[in-house]
Amino acid sequence: MNESITSAVFPFSALVAQAPLQQALLLAAVDPSIGGVLVSGPRGTAKSTATRALAELLPEGKLVTLPLGASEEQLIGTLDIQSALRDGGVKFSPGLLAKAHRGVLYVDEVNLLPNPLVDQLLDVAASGVNIVERDGISHRHDARFVLIGTMNPEEGELRPQLLDRFGLAVEMNNCFDALVRQRIVKARLAFDADPDAFRARHRDEQASLESRIHAARAALSSFDFDDAVHARVSELCIEAHVDGLRADIVMLRAARALAALEEAAGVNVTHVERVADAVLKHRRREGEAPSREPAGRESTSPDAGSNQADWGYMPPEPTGTAKVKQVRPLAAKKA
Repeated sequence: MNESITSAVFPFSALVAQAPLQQALLLAAVDPSIGGVLVSGPRGTAKSTATRALAELLPEGKLVTLPLGASEEQLIGTLDIQSALRDGGVKFSPGLLAKAHRGVLYVDEVNLLPNPLVDQLLDVAASGVNIVERDGISHRHDARFVLIGTMNPEEGELRPQLLDRFGLAVEMNNCFDALVRQRIVKARLAFDADPDAFRARHRDEQASLESRIHAARAALSSFDFDDAVHARVSELCIEAHVDGLRADIVMLRAARALAALEEAAGVNVTHVERVADAVLKHRRREGEAPSREPAGRESTSPDAGSNQADWGYMPPEPTGTAKVKQVRPLAAKKA
């Protein structure tokens, strides 16, 4: 389902006490090839609110929701073989992947989707290209979107192979800090009472975020990684006992996106350490001790007494081409 973003969207810059989630979503917005964000947590922790808020900041302000009952054809699109044989041309009916191009593709309760559908979804999210093949006929189109999957762990887990395919992961928890709860509730009540006035108060911050995302996307290709950055990435991934090298690659991309978002001169070790938790949270081997907390990590959140505390993450004022992985022919797919 393609949802238009209306004026009644809660502003991203007004989210309260959600710094890790905001950072992860912004990084994925800057570089969708990171592979999406998995947000887990109980009901009522602003997972869907944050998703809709992020979509509003993107160029087309587009949010496409993948329903749980979606079929493979609804997701990737369909080819009219009879039309191709009769007219010699490929007639393609777009799926949700095509409709989500340049926007956000949102999957609520992603842990309840059939595994083959999640696998296809993650392939395209990382490559930015959807290829549909059927009976020797193929069609390809751009599908660069920010993938956000949310889930409640109480309703079931994703298998480890799929967990690893998500670029970043954030775990939301119920808040038991009375002062923070009050700030969250006050912000929500103010928005519900007068959405237009509430949004007007955050208009400048929203505009700043939009421009930073745009500038960061344009600047990505100008960043490189020195030996110190590579060394720190390897060290953190080895400490976490991750399988394979996907974590290393995602961590480098996330650090680069953070550097671009903050208009830094280059990617440094601090950028790596600030994104490491979101990269490793869902990849750490079961039973292994977590990697040590890097010094200065709390600097990603504002001081409790600052104005920025009303919404958490706010970096200072400030695409590469992904590998294409082919979608298998429909006839070869298993149900």
